[in-house]
Amino acid sequence: MNSNKIAARSFGIAFLIGYISYGLGFGLLNSVINSPGGLATIYANKNQVIFEAAIMMAVFATINIGLGIIMTPVLKPYNKTLTYGYLSAAIASTVMLIVGAIFLLLLVPLSEEFVTAGAGDTTYFQTLGILCKKANFFSYQIGMVIWGLGGLLFCYLLYLSKLVPRWMSVWGFIGYIIFISGAFFALFGISIDVILDIPGGLFEIFLSFWLIFKGFNGKAAELSK
Repeated sequence: MNSNKIAARSFGIAFLIGYISYGLGFGLLNSVINSPGGLATIYANKNQVIFEAAIMMAVFATINIGLGIIMTPVLKPYNKTLTYGYLSAAIASTVMLIVGAIFLLLLVPLSEEFVTAGAGDTTYFQTLGILCKKANFFSYQIGMVIWGLGGLLFCYLLYLSKLVPRWMSVWGFIGYIIFISGAFFALFGISIDVILDIPGGLFEIFLSFWLIFKGFNGKAAELSK
């Protein structure tokens, strides 16, 4: 029982840390990457870009994969295949998000070449910059689709195991379906993904606090032993 309590609290705390740190980090990084000054602003703030992108990659790798690792021994007794599917989705989505962050890091050497070029024709630098940002966008959205698919497996496992009330599992399942739809729309240029993120995002926050303060259903957790 103690191990399940630790797993529940660790999962909830890690989820909140990842949620908050990613939101803040992405917001700060986005303010530089998409500033009106373009590559010149990126060059002037290159240390910030490198630091924040590196931190985001570290958060992706540690938190996202860590969540799957924490839950694997808890969920595996209920369905081993789906549990490893959830863990695999966490790893795959993390890889895609790291790839996206690397594309943002490529803006730093590109901005240096842009500044060095001086007053010459720099149109192609701007084009390459747009391509890097688009590559980051698509990597992110694909990563979110994979994350959402993993979330569906996760919620189904929660439903099977009754580790949390089933209405929460249903909420999460619906939230992740809407979330995946938003990511697909974004891939095709329909920017309503922020609105469609809300149900799944609220579920993740609520679940985190639930696991921190209430933990797993004791009887269901004991059956997993």
